[in-house]
Amino acid sequence: MKENDTRIYMSGNTPKSYYPLNVYLREKFGKKMIKLSIDGGFTCPNRDGTAGTGGCIFCSDSGSGEFASDIGGQIELLSAKWPDAGYLAYFQNHTNTYAPADELRAKYEKVLSNPLIEGIAIATRPDCLPEDVLNLLSEINENRFMWVELGLQTVHKKTAEEINRCYSLDVFDRAVDELKSRGIRTVVHLILGLPGESREDMVESVKYVCRKGIWGLKLHLLNVIKDTALEKKYPDFVSFKSPDEYINFVCDLLEIIPPDVVIHRLTGDVPRKLLVSPAWSYRKRTILNGIDGEMRRRGSVQGCRL
Repeated sequence: MKENDTRIYMSGNTPKSYYPLNVYLREKFGKKMIKLSIDGGFTCPNRDGTAGTGGCIFCSDSGSGEFASDIGGQIELLSAKWPDAGYLAYFQNHTNTYAPADELRAKYEKVLSNPLIEGIAIATRPDCLPEDVLNLLSEINENRFMWVELGLQTVHKKTAEEINRCYSLDVFDRAVDELKSRGIRTVVHLILGLPGESREDMVESVKYVCRKGIWGLKLHLLNVIKDTALEKKYPDFVSFKSPDEYINFVCDLLEIIPPDVVIHRLTGDVPRKLLVSPAWSYRKRTILNGIDGEMRRRGSVQGCRL
């Protein structure tokens, strides 16, 4: 364990008992960095029939990119509040490596040619990383700051089938190994509260991905979104009954996550007008403050129960 692995991190004026992304980025770049969520115009092999149809049952028509917009507009809006910030381009919605490598190169390079963009983050599926795409990502990674996000959601086969994920765990394993072998920072998405999963199931998913030696982790609170297959199949489903239940569980998980894993997300939020349940989940700041407070109350830090 590194000397600073159990320290308290300062995120602005807020002490954090875990290693948040904004702290990592400030250490790396020496200033505040802002992710600009953009729509690359991609689709998904789980929608066009290549792997499946309909997409994962929790996913909205926008590919879970409700907050994505154009780069110029976002920079104009944010620069007034943070004039000295740097920017990272985040290809967020749908599957952002699902195209021929030359088409991907053109889209990535167009964004990276903007002098205000200092790095790139790419969200994708583990089954959309063929050799030529991996080589492209490796080339970019050698010259620019980059990370790749893999939407796993769960390690459990039964749940994966239930949510219509349409790829197996060994595909994820190979993708992580390929990215790591190229020195590419890898972030994994897990969803907490999927139908049929117990507390033990979710803990097992967290432990499994951490053993893979990942760089970053996103923990999403399962939100039921209007007009999704999840809402149609489970109209009365609520992933966690209360904020306190969710907050306490996330704190339990933070205690078993290695201290060098960068925490990118600890909840999940969608526009309130699209939210079905949990009714309280739009209160993102309240949830995050609750996690901070509970970790302080426990005297816990990330990884303290490893």
